[in-house]
Amino acid sequence: MAEFMTGLKRSCYCGEPRLSDAGKTLTLCGWVQRQRDLGQLIFIDLRDRSGIMQLAFDEDTDREVFKKAFACRSEFVLAATGVVRERTSKNAELPTGDVELAVSELRILSKSETPPFAIEENSKVSNETRLKYRYLDLRRPDMQRILTARHRIVKAAHEYFDDNGFLEIETPDLIKSTPEGARDYLVPSRIFHGKFFALPQSPQLYKQLLMVSGFDRYMQVARCFRDEDLRADRQPEFTQIDFEMSFVNQEDVMAIGEGFIKKAYKDLLNIEIPTPLRRMTWQEGMNRFGSDKPDLRFEMELHDVSDCVKNTEFKVFRGALAEGSVRGINLKGKANDLSRKEIDKLGEWIKSYGAKGLAWTRLAEKETSSYEKFLAPEEVQAIRTALDAEPGDVLFLVASDENSVVYASLGALRCELARRFDLIDKSNPSLLWITDFPMFEYSKEEGRWMAMHHPFTMPNPEDLDRLESDPGSVRSIAYDMVINGYEAGGGSIRIHDTELQQRMLEALGFKPEDAERRFGFLLNALKYGAPPHGGMAWGLERLVMVLLGIDDMRDTVAFPKVASSADLMSNAPDIVDDKQLNELKIAVTKE
Repeated sequence: MAEFMTGLKRSCYCGEPRLSDAGKTLTLCGWVQRQRDLGQLIFIDLRDRSGIMQLAFDEDTDREVFKKAFACRSEFVLAATGVVRERTSKNAELPTGDVELAVSELRILSKSETPPFAIEENSKVSNETRLKYRYLDLRRPDMQRILTARHRIVKAAHEYFDDNGFLEIETPDLIKSTPEGARDYLVPSRIFHGKFFALPQSPQLYKQLLMVSGFDRYMQVARCFRDEDLRADRQPEFTQIDFEMSFVNQEDVMAIGEGFIKKAYKDLLNIEIPTPLRRMTWQEGMNRFGSDKPDLRFEMELHDVSDCVKNTEFKVFRGALAEGSVRGINLKGKANDLSRKEIDKLGEWIKSYGAKGLAWTRLAEKETSSYEKFLAPEEVQAIRTALDAEPGDVLFLVASDENSVVYASLGALRCELARRFDLIDKSNPSLLWITDFPMFEYSKEEGRWMAMHHPFTMPNPEDLDRLESDPGSVRSIAYDMVINGYEAGGGSIRIHDTELQQRMLEALGFKPEDAERRFGFLLNALKYGAPPHGGMAWGLERLVMVLLGIDDMRDTVAFPKVASSADLMSNAPDIVDDKQLNELKIAVTKE
């Protein structure tokens, strides 16, 4: 039968005692990491979130206490009282390795079945098992360090924004559905049959309304929800560190953003980030790195070789030049480390980014190429010169009549090769701003122009005369903060003029009645004196990922979802009672 804490009070955490505490009587609580029975001696490593402390039981220990220690197994929950003493056999790997607790009283507060995997650092277990038993996975020291770091980033945010005059204001979680981008999660109303709330994809409209309301500087650690396909760096529910400011321009917002990220790095990692951060336009990022979130910790830039083959007879390249381009990258010095079979696999892999194939030249001792035999000698040499080719290099080219395909393919290949050949300098973080994003991007699926960020972003005033006539050429006053190849945060200056906001919605294909139905409350608010305003937000989970160098966003969330958006631990989502459905006047088709 479990014992209780009656009459006991924990003195400190297990990872805190030091040699200076020798002679003190302490009460420690935690989980059994392991028990070692040496006959006349028993040692128990007691673990809590702070670390491990060794409990000692010997010939001087009360026999009933000794029996309890003998009965302990991994993950039993204990409370132990005793005197701190110096260890005879010290453990230099533990902060508490100089001392142990000579136990005089032991209580088994809870017993444990044998866990399905070892509760230890970097435990080798499948993700499915980890997520099914997430409450056990979270006991592991590496997981507890990650979630502690997450807490410290949020703490830094609250301190920083409070110091800079921002008010934390909560915005609602049950809102009107305004679909434009990712799908909403819908919540049926019991009172208004056939009508639905939506869970917020972001606090965007409400924080703009707070600027109209005169609060001037707002921040929030906001929960957000998006019903979209998941990736390693996405979850259906996530947290944003969100802020908005009035009477500002882009420079003001970016300065506040830089100040916060500087504090986050200092508080969490004791790294000084020099500011102002480097800046790069969206077009430069695409041309040089094939990405609007370039990782600058390694080289291998893209080069446009279209001019080198402008008169070519090779149909693959010639067919791309009318509306697209031929571009390439150079993997320096790896010709002998990349086999033909591996190159062929890369050619298949790159098709997932829209490319029809991958052209290559391998400058090993025996040169081989998939395309040079189709080109004139001067075209071959021009490409090699443009890509700074030397013996030992591997050249990769992609041709397409859509530049977006060329960018996406080579940008992804660049990053894949850097990972594969360990070309990334992880000693120094790479932070920069990407600016001057296109205002619109054309969606073939929708058959219309879509807002690259959102419909409330301010177009560049220099481009306003082309808003209706040439939307593809219009730039926005938007900015993303990129850290180590991830879009860690982003924002924009917002439209604060009703007429311009209506023009923007019309350019996106909204009829006046649709715009009024979906966004009427914002359009009306803008009529009552809206200040110029702007802001940005960081995805907290992604920020934890990039600061700690974690590959899987699920490790930054206490109770995450899998790729299908299901929770393996609680088996959510699940069916609900017919009574609940009847109250909501919802019928479900049974499969």
